Amino acid sequence: MPYTDTTDVALYFEAFGDEGDPLVVLISGGGAQLLSWPEPFVELIAAQGFRVVRFDNRDTGLSPRFGGRDDIDGGYGLEDLGDDVIRILDHLGVAGAHLVGHSMGGMMAQMAAIRHPGRVLSLGLVSTIPGRDPRYVLHDTRPELQQAPVRVPRAVQVEAAGAYAAVAGSARYPIDVDWMRWAAGEAFDRGDAPEGFSRQWAALLRAPERLDLLRAVAAPALVFHGRDDDVCGPAAAIDMAAALPEAELQLHPGMGHLIPPGVWPVLADGIVRTARRGEQLAAR
Repeated sequence: MPYTDTTDVALYFEAFGDEGDPLVVLISGGGAQLLSWPEPFVELIAAQGFRVVRFDNRDTGLSPRFGGRDDIDGGYGLEDLGDDVIRILDHLGVAGAHLVGHSMGGMMAQMAAIRHPGRVLSLGLVSTIPGRDPRYVLHDTRPELQQAPVRVPRAVQVEAAGAYAAVAGSARYPIDVDWMRWAAGEAFDRGDAPEGFSRQWAALLRAPERLDLLRAVAAPALVFHGRDDDVCGPAAAIDMAAALPEAELQLHPGMGHLIPPGVWPVLADGIVRTARRGEQLAAR
C-alpha cells in the first residue's frame, strides 16, 4: 500500500493520473477519510491533465494514530496537519502543488500556504474558515468531541449516515444517500477511530487565527462555499476572498456544508482554472 516514506508520519495516499502532470492534492475534513473525495470527482480533475492525490489525514483511515482509544488530544496542532500536506509533496518529489481542502482540510491548506508559500501554487478553499469569529463558526462547541467517544456499531453508523444525507441536501443539490451509506460502511472497515476526530478537534481548538496571514499568500485561490452552510458561515468565504490577493469567490445557493454531486463539475472546473493560473505564474 502507498505510504509516504517520511520517517515521522507515514501517511496513506492514493494517486490518479499521470506522474508527469501538475499535482493537485485533495485534503479531507475533520474525521473524514480520503473517501470524502469520491473517485468520479477525482477523475473530473485528472481528465483535464492533472495528477490527483487524496490521502487519509493523521488519525483517520489507514494513516497513523496519535493516541489510544481514550486519548482525545494527540499533542499536535493545525500547523502539524498543514505540514502533513507538505510531507505528501516531499514523498512524491514535487516542488510545488495545488492544494484543495474541504472544511478542516481547507484550514490545513491555509496553514501549508502560510508556512510554505513556495510549495503551494494555488489554493481551493471549500466550505472552510480562517479562524473562530462567531460569524464563521455556526455549530456548537462539540462537547462530545472533548471526551472519550462512545463506539458505535457499523450498522448504526451506516443508518446514521443515510439519515443525515437525507436532510443535509436541498431540492437543488440533494446528497446521494446510497453513496453516503456505502462510504460510512467502507470507512468503518478501513479503520473506525472516532477518537481520532477528537484529537483533530483538539488541534483546531488551539489553531492560530489566519485571516490576516492570508493577506500575504500570493497564490491564486478559489474560495467555494454554500450559502446554506450551517457549519461554517459564508461570511468566512467572503472575508477570505477579500484577504487573498488573487482570489475567485463562488457562493452557491442551496449548498450546505457537504459537497453535493450537483456542484462537482463547476467545482472541478474552478479547481482546474485556478491551478492553471498557478502554473502560469510559477512559469514566469
